[in-house]
Amino acid sequence: MNTLRSKDGTTIAFDKQGGGPPLIVVDGAMSTRSGGSKPELARLLAEHLTVYTYDRRGRGDSADTQPYAVEREIEDIDALIHEAGGSAFLYGHSSGGCLAMDAAVALGDKRIPKLAMYEAPYNDDPAAQEIYREYIHNLTDALGSNRRGDAVALFMALVGTPAEQIQGMRHAPFWAGMEAIAPTLAYDHTGIMGKDGTIPRDLAARVRVPTLLIVGGSGAPFMLETAKTLSKVIRGAELRTLGGQTHNVEPDAIAPVLVEFFA
Repeated sequence: MNTLRSKDGTTIAFDKQGGGPPLIVVDGAMSTRSGGSKPELARLLAEHLTVYTYDRRGRGDSADTQPYAVEREIEDIDALIHEAGGSAFLYGHSSGGCLAMDAAVALGDKRIPKLAMYEAPYNDDPAAQEIYREYIHNLTDALGSNRRGDAVALFMALVGTPAEQIQGMRHAPFWAGMEAIAPTLAYDHTGIMGKDGTIPRDLAARVRVPTLLIVGGSGAPFMLETAKTLSKVIRGAELRTLGGQTHNVEPDAIAPVLVEFFA
């Protein structure tokens, strides 16, 4: 594990492996650099790229500094880019893709020459927006009362996990780790994605770097519609669909696509 200090003094933990052009991987909600399939994806990418995986602030081995602002997370990415030599590609998964797009607009093409996003979960459906606004209200209440377990449960329900499965998860050993980073749900969902989760067309239109939008062929239909909209708004964006993949994309399915785009 390596560490660096962001502009506001926050310690950010990261791993670096491989060789070739630098790529920074940006996680979505409730993810850390060592969780899930991230290590396997990093291993596959590292055969062609210098891969930086990091714990976003408030997660894993990284520290946190209040008050939160999306701009601070962009500064974290910028600090990693400096570590990488002043320029690096970005790949963001889920709401990490939303953050990566924010960073690409803020930092420009000299710092971020290429951007890839997998299933940024914006949704323009009015019914979905109503559900999202209710989720934000309940999430804010749960975190304000320090009911971290309830906050995690709200997120799991939002992404479609059955209630009985959530109840069982509350007794699993990994639940405590999820509660530990529960406050960062607000970072993704009230900060980065806004209060209704709609597609930020004005922001997307300001992206000025080659962009690859990727969706799973077996995922939620709205993800494809969102990617199609972004591909029309982001100048010159390319849209790819990975057959048989869901939101939890398999490393061996997406790694070759990212390598082809970046390396």
